[in-house]
Amino acid sequence: MTLANIKRLRLLPPDEPRPLYVVWELTLRCDQHCRFCGTRAGRPHPDELTTAEACNVVAELAALGTLEVAIHGGEAYLRPDWLDIVRAIVGHGMECTMVTGGRGFDPALARAARDAGITAVSLSIDGTEATHDALRGLAGSHAGALGALRALRAEGVPVGANTQLNRRNFAELPAILELLAPEGIYGWQVQLMVPMGRAAEAPDLWLEPYDLLALMPTLAAVRRRADELGVAVWPGNNVGYFGPYEHLLRGGRSRLGFSSGCGGGIRMLGIEANGDIKGCSAMGSVGFVGGNARRTPLAEIWRHAPELQLSRHFSPDALWGFCRDCYYGEVCKGGCFWTAATLLGKIGNNPYCHHRALELLGQHKRERLVLVAPAGGAVRDTPRFELVLEDAPPEWVASLPG
Repeated sequence: MTLANIKRLRLLPPDEPRPLYVVWELTLRCDQHCRFCGTRAGRPHPDELTTAEACNVVAELAALGTLEVAIHGGEAYLRPDWLDIVRAIVGHGMECTMVTGGRGFDPALARAARDAGITAVSLSIDGTEATHDALRGLAGSHAGALGALRALRAEGVPVGANTQLNRRNFAELPAILELLAPEGIYGWQVQLMVPMGRAAEAPDLWLEPYDLLALMPTLAAVRRRADELGVAVWPGNNVGYFGPYEHLLRGGRSRLGFSSGCGGGIRMLGIEANGDIKGCSAMGSVGFVGGNARRTPLAEIWRHAPELQLSRHFSPDALWGFCRDCYYGEVCKGGCFWTAATLLGKIGNNPYCHHRALELLGQHKRERLVLVAPAGGAVRDTPRFELVLEDAPPEWVASLPG
């Protein structure tokens, strides 16, 4: 999301649900093979929206008051008509931004994106060169992303960055920052990898709940250094919650300065390549799709689909496990719905929580995920885990920061 729209969002009344920020998966076609890909992107979805259908969605979004549409994939630029869709979005008075791995962004494509009206582009940078290339399954991916960043900047397109944090790369956050700072990026979003889709088959990358005790101090140090360098760090919704760094990480980055739970279906909307509508694009398909734009007017889905009401009309009765009795539970709503549902099968209990990990550490305990049902191999499929509460090994406790 652009800085201008973030500022505009803060001024709007919180009690008026509108899909102000929309993340749209234009295609599942992709030119990389990322190990952490939640959608198993590669080949196009067999039933992707046509150009005419996509343009109709654009018009419906504009009528609902959308401010910004962020396109992604797969790789959005691999869809032959993607620039036509960008022009339609801009022509309806909305900003069009983009998230990309950047492999195909040569100077000519960067110029075409600028001319079509792209407002800003966020490049995915997932580690130092060796780590990034290994995670993305492609030698030269890191160099390609940086080349795309520079090509876009040369054409006057503002560029940002985003990073999926996992066990392999979170220790490299300081190095990533030092790499990005001289590139003049407008912001850097970080979020936790969640084991959905292809990521469900990468156990070496899965974060354990107790890993947050090392990850969050690292991220806090990066935020302080980023402030010195003039880089805006934006924690994703599944980063947190309510540990000692909450206000540091979200200060100036949210309306309240702390997590207020999932925004899906309140100010955000997600669109899958086939026109399925969700409160948030990261969510799995099962249990979160409220309808399809081909068959149902978007306004009707937005206003009435139960799946889009999960956060809008959240009830504390949905909290369970540790979150049910947590002091912050009613505020953070059990954290990111996507993360909780992916790990444990339903919302309301999210083990990726800094406050929770600290509370358990105070009892000399920690939580560990145990795989009980692997993912089946479909798009956006999820494994299933159980949580094990165990004694905290003394040697591990001694290794923790601070």
